[in-house]
Amino acid sequence: MPLTLEQYVEKIHARPDLPWPSAPKIDAPKAKPSLHPMPVRAVFWTVYGTLVAIPQGEIAFEHPQEFLTAAALEKVIKEFKMWNSMSRKPGAPSEYMRELFNKALTTLRLAGSGGEKFPEVQSERVWDDIVKKLQQKDYSFDAVTYGSLGEYVQKIAYFYHASIQGVGPYPGAADALKLLADRSVFQGLLADGQCFTFGQLQRCLRLEDPDVDLNAIIPPALRLISAEKKARKPSDTLFKAAMTLAEGRGLVPSEVLHIGSNLTRDIGPAKKYGFRTALFAGDKNSLSATGEQLKDPALRPDALITELPQVLELIE
Repeated sequence: MPLTLEQYVEKIHARPDLPWPSAPKIDAPKAKPSLHPMPVRAVFWTVYGTLVAIPQGEIAFEHPQEFLTAAALEKVIKEFKMWNSMSRKPGAPSEYMRELFNKALTTLRLAGSGGEKFPEVQSERVWDDIVKKLQQKDYSFDAVTYGSLGEYVQKIAYFYHASIQGVGPYPGAADALKLLADRSVFQGLLADGQCFTFGQLQRCLRLEDPDVDLNAIIPPALRLISAEKKARKPSDTLFKAAMTLAEGRGLVPSEVLHIGSNLTRDIGPAKKYGFRTALFAGDKNSLSATGEQLKDPALRPDALITELPQVLELIE
């Protein structure tokens, strides 16, 4: 049986021969929690910048430092044995791979997603385009280990992104999820992310608590990820889907709490659809909130947490 994406994420990090960037150091802002119980029966989490610490607070397709992007592409070429099917143009292999990568990414960005105002690029489609070009030069891969082409390019996408951005759990993330589950609170993901986001989140949580079972806490039906919806926050597409999901569980929007670290992309749209909101102000790297924004009734959150387990104090 081929490895699932989640299994691949766990296995690849167990290899001692592969270096990975470190998770960013948490820089806590000077913020005072604002906590009060609310009639909440469900919590929808943002992943990056809220449960998972990541540079710039979100997934990036390229590292701000060009040489680190080049190093990640070199790493991909070596890991997935692509060199023999690549052009023999002068220059480093990463230069040719960067050309393929940029062309595929630009094409997908220009294509957009129909009438979607905030389209999301699916990372695996970038690598699907690249692999299909390499296959024209007799490139092949181990389907027994990696699965179908669609499964293979998802694993390449994870490998590449994990090579340019180190991630780690915010303190108390696993505890917060488990404690809410113990109270029988529905939990879901309402988040910008990619095909590998759930697996990456699961790995991060297990760094805190090896016994955490994220599939039991947040089953597939309760995960709304931007790449799957081809729309990123603050898209109405995502928040309408969240409202439909809540209604399907017999909940009204005011019984759902959405937690995120960005006022304009998380809090504002959630309030627009009637959800309760909590701003996570635990890290300057991900927090996006100004004093003026906090005065705006359309953006002002119902609560402010500085540590994730404080979410328990918001549940009546």
